[in-house]
Amino acid sequence: MVNHDELISNLISKDSTHNQLSTSQLVTASLRRGEGRLTETGALRAETGKYTGRSPKDRFVVRDDVSSHKIDWGDVNQEISEDVFDALYDKVIQHLNDKEELFVFNGYAGADESTRLNLQVVNEFSWHNLFVRNLFIRPETREEALSIDPQFRIVSAPTFKADPDTDGTKSEAFIIVSLKKKIILIGGTEYAGEMKKSIFSIMNYLLPEHGVMSMHCSANVGENKDVALFFGLSGTGKTTLSADPYRELIGDDEHGWNDDGVFNIEGGCYAKTIDLSEEKEPEIFRAIKFGSVLENVVLNDQGEPDYEDGTLTENTRAAYPLHHIDNARIPSVAGHAKTIVFLTADAFGVLPPISKLDRNQAMYHFMSGFTSKLAGTERGVTTPQPVFSSCFGSPFLPLEPTVYAKMLGRLIDKHEVNVYLVNTGWTGGAYGVGSRMNLKHTRTMVRNAISGALELGEYEKDPVFDLSVPTAVTGVPTEILQPRNTWSEGSIYDQQANELKEMFIENFKKFGDDSAEIADAGGFK
Repeated sequence: MVNHDELISNLISKDSTHNQLSTSQLVTASLRRGEGRLTETGALRAETGKYTGRSPKDRFVVRDDVSSHKIDWGDVNQEISEDVFDALYDKVIQHLNDKEELFVFNGYAGADESTRLNLQVVNEFSWHNLFVRNLFIRPETREEALSIDPQFRIVSAPTFKADPDTDGTKSEAFIIVSLKKKIILIGGTEYAGEMKKSIFSIMNYLLPEHGVMSMHCSANVGENKDVALFFGLSGTGKTTLSADPYRELIGDDEHGWNDDGVFNIEGGCYAKTIDLSEEKEPEIFRAIKFGSVLENVVLNDQGEPDYEDGTLTENTRAAYPLHHIDNARIPSVAGHAKTIVFLTADAFGVLPPISKLDRNQAMYHFMSGFTSKLAGTERGVTTPQPVFSSCFGSPFLPLEPTVYAKMLGRLIDKHEVNVYLVNTGWTGGAYGVGSRMNLKHTRTMVRNAISGALELGEYEKDPVFDLSVPTAVTGVPTEILQPRNTWSEGSIYDQQANELKEMFIENFKKFGDDSAEIADAGGFK
């Protein structure tokens, strides 16, 4: 039988293993090892090879006596046996034992100390260790870090390639979670985001057990303590819209909501950088400096990032600690949410740019989680693809979606939260014909929603989706508020809108009779 604790203890106690290196030490090591290059801004730039996004088809959960009756098994949570995990774990440890250097980080997931998770990450690459140092919560001192007793471990070996025929995987890459052994085993992929999202999945498993809502959302707070949450999949605008110079950033991607309020699960941000500019997104642009990591961003001869170049991938990324944002809230905790924004990148171009949802509609759209996967966010995605992702984060949910939906519904009722649906996708036509929503207009609409200004205005019903659309928003052209007005031919819009409506209805059937009441009350008539 494999003794997992003994194997990992022997590995991290080797003289060649570097424990809890500082940012500057990790940057130096990455440059010395040829893993990356310093940019003109001071950030470390690395490439991730052919894996430039997550590999959901290579992600597994070990089925054992702990997980068997708790996990929502299926295409998202694919099962794998304990024997397969143990054999692969043994091979990965042997692989790492042969390396001249390894890098270990100890830290936390969760800014709420009562429910935070003690972490240990073992990396083959020094730049990966810098990545997790940026993304997870850093202990205040080295002594504190070294005293952490990990409750969960990530073991990452990118250069270990699995053999599907003998190792029981689907490809050379694998991300395997063992809830019983409290280990996440990653191999065959250099994409650093797998580590971040794996821990999020663990928190989505653990927090509900404590009665805490876990959420795939960004969050910020104003001077009046008005917390706003932004739900959405990658590329819908969570990071961009939450980075507001007039509000403190709580976090850009993963949060919990308990009896005291909202808290960040992470200690950093992981922002998409394709077409990034200082003019459009100044907070993110300025956060990319020494200590930050750039993934797959093309550099010119002077070492300057070319954010418009998607040669390697459309999913170019920047990973930086939260304190690189000037108005970040540290520690990243705040009160209860007053406004929730569901973000959808509608590639059909038929949903309104903003609409207000009643409580039943909020439950319906949360469980539906409609958006479009944008180019590069997953392997093989090269153009926007319509997708329904329950709770705006189904790839990271180990439990049934209704668990999270019911928790959110109770919180909306208890705290009288205003909920809006915001389309950050296309207008004037579908992808390839229309254009992407104007970011300036979207920011203005969101700020009006958060401030309460939209509560005072008038609304009219969208005839297809039964959504309440404001008749006017200060600072936004009135003609864009009803999407049909932006299309050159109304009949084509009608056809496309009704097609999407039917997709919503068909998708919701998968939730069965338990969700019939939500479908009747919040769905499309």
